[in-house]
Amino acid sequence: MKKFSSLLIVLLLMLASFTAGLEFPRGDVDQDGRVTVGDVTCLIDYLLNGTWGDEPVPPPDEHEWVDLGLPSGTLWATCNVGADNPEDYGGYFAWGETDTEDYYDWDTYKWCDGTMYSITKYCIHSEYGTVDNKTELDPEDDAAYVNWGPSWRIPTTEQQQELVNNCTWTWTTRNNVKGQLVTGPNGNTIFLPAAGYRCFWSLNDAGTRGYYWLRSIYPSYSDGAYLLYFTSAYADSDYYRRCNGQTIRPVRVP
Repeated sequence: MKKFSSLLIVLLLMLASFTAGLEFPRGDVDQDGRVTVGDVTCLIDYLLNGTWGDEPVPPPDEHEWVDLGLPSGTLWATCNVGADNPEDYGGYFAWGETDTEDYYDWDTYKWCDGTMYSITKYCIHSEYGTVDNKTELDPEDDAAYVNWGPSWRIPTTEQQQELVNNCTWTWTTRNNVKGQLVTGPNGNTIFLPAAGYRCFWSLNDAGTRGYYWLRSIYPSYSDGAYLLYFTSAYADSDYYRRCNGQTIRPVRVP
């Protein structure tokens, strides 16, 4: 009985902490307006099964970021999506897809019906497919958001340009991996490996160029999307066909 009482006290304290500061009554975990045994059941399900109602609970955000001292305050991740270390290439994603593939071309691309002229989402030109006038990725199609959680996004073109214009870019080698060391105005750095890109079954330009997706389609051609592109000599924005597999360096949502 003593152990049961102690467990009950712990559960009640957790119920209160889960709802502190919310508009619902303290302890109303399932937010039905009442504090009942259902709130205890909801909490136990979360502790044992990692689910909240019918939805899985997202994993804790354990990804690191760096404040480079940029004017906008944008925080850049230290690693690519799918990487464990800054030097790792990480995963290669077609634009608007959230899983990696073995083969990259239009016939396997999620947002078309087999060709570059049958695009089904993110299209502003009728000659490329069904026009929806969407130009930026929805969160559910953002590989940073889906794989890392709601605190992360694929960068915008403005964030990419700010990184290029306000930082010093130095071609270097870290742990036998070539890439750009990006030094911010405050002296902090991130390392972007020259991971190349994937097309069909092949990995191309690894060790010589970096291709990092941005979150907007290219306004002149709906089959293309913007990317951060760099070589050993320079860095700038460019665009490439959306079905190619490229790396992603996320930014953190303020």
